[in-house]
Amino acid sequence: MMSEMAWYIPVLIFVARICDVSIGTVRLIMMMSGKRVTSAILGFFEVVIWVLAVGGVLQFLTHPLALIAYGLGFSAGVYVGMMIEHKLALGYRMVRVINPGAEADLATLLRERGYRVTRVDGRGRSGPVEVAFMVVRRRAVESLRKLIEEIAPQAFITIERVERAGGGSLPDGPFISRRPWGFQGLMRK
Repeated sequence: MMSEMAWYIPVLIFVARICDVSIGTVRLIMMMSGKRVTSAILGFFEVVIWVLAVGGVLQFLTHPLALIAYGLGFSAGVYVGMMIEHKLALGYRMVRVINPGAEADLATLLRERGYRVTRVDGRGRSGPVEVAFMVVRRRAVESLRKLIEEIAPQAFITIERVERAGGGSLPDGPFISRRPWGFQGLMRK
């Protein structure tokens, strides 16, 4: 026999799932970035919200709307979590550029615009190439990619996630920042 369920229960389950899955997505990114304390704090809130959502579903297990709200909330939470993670743009990226048009000194032109570039001369299938390496904040990747395409449209660009970035070669500046933010400075961009 089905027990009575208030109209707002599926809405609460849906919203709770969006919240816990979104928090879980960001927590996972923080864990991969080595942010232990932040990950633990997010994990606490994630599991408390999850328990509330599961409790709501278990209490009204015979109601299809509760189950549908749970599933839809999970799906929406994945999407929202990815949007949040994209907006935060946490971490660093290694940008590697292989420029077959080595006459257009890409490294020098990028340095003139404030980027730190390591240049290596290489040899490709058709002759000499310029290989340039940069570590930049993730939020700077898109503008850097557009700039490279403008300067050297034939260049081959690869972008990889950087586990950690540090040391004397990473300056404070518009492309890499060491300013603490969030949770009383426990997280760093």
